[in-house]
Amino acid sequence: MDERIRKAFDQIRADEALKERTRASLARRQAGRRRALPGRLRTITVLACLALMLLTGWGGYQVYFTPTSIISIDVNPSVELGVNRFGRVVAVNGYNRDGEALAAALDVRFMDYAEALSRILDSEAFAAYEADGAIVLIAVLDADEARGGEMLARVESCTAGRQNTHCLADDMDAAQHAHEAGLSYGKYRAYLALRELDPSVTPDEVRDMSMRAIRDQIAALSDGNVTVQTGHTGGGQGKGYRHQARQGAG
Repeated sequence: MDERIRKAFDQIRADEALKERTRASLARRQAGRRRALPGRLRTITVLACLALMLLTGWGGYQVYFTPTSIISIDVNPSVELGVNRFGRVVAVNGYNRDGEALAAALDVRFMDYAEALSRILDSEAFAAYEADGAIVLIAVLDADEARGGEMLARVESCTAGRQNTHCLADDMDAAQHAHEAGLSYGKYRAYLALRELDPSVTPDEVRDMSMRAIRDQIAALSDGNVTVQTGHTGGGQGKGYRHQARQGAG
C-alpha cells in the first residue's frame, strides 16, 4: 500500500514538473515575440537612418562639387578654376593646348581659391608663359555680385605687384557664352574685341593665341589705339557688374 501511494505521488510530481517546463517554454516564446517586434522596429529605424544618410551624403556631395564661381586665367594658357560655395577649387579646366598642359601640371584641387591662384602664379609651369611682356587677364565670374566682389578683392591681393596683370569681375552667364564658343572667359573677351575690328576672325583662330598676340593684332587694326577691355563688351556677355579692372605694377 505504501508503495502504491509513493508511486502516485511521484507521478503527480512528474506531471507538475512537466507543466512547469511547459509554462516556462510558453513564457520564453511569448517573451521572444515581444522582443521580436522592437527588434524589427529597430531594423526598420536603422535602415531608414541609413537611407537618410545616403540621401544627405549625395546631396552634400553635389553641393561640394558644384562650382558656383569661376576664376579664368589667360596668358596663353587658358585655364579656369571651378570654385564651390565654400571657396574651394573643385575643377581645373584647360581651354587650349597650353591650358590643358598647365591644368594637368597643377595640383590645386580642394585648395582655397586664393591659395590655389597664388600657387599657380608662382609656379615654374606658369612662369614659362610670362616672359617677353606677356599680358595676364584674371577674371572672377559669379552670379552673386557681393560674393564676386569679395573674391575679386582677394584675387587682386594675390596679383599685387605683378606686371601686366589685369583683374576684373563679371556675371557667371558670361562664362556660358565663352564656353559655347570653346574659349575661356578671358580669351573670349579678347576675341570679341578683335572681332569688332575684323569680323572674319573665328574662335578657332584665337584659341591658341596669347593675350599679347591678340592685343598686338587689335592695336595694328586700330592704329595702335588699344586698351585692355574691362567692362561689358556685348556679344552675349553677362552684365559686367565690376567694370574697372585692376592692373599690377609695371
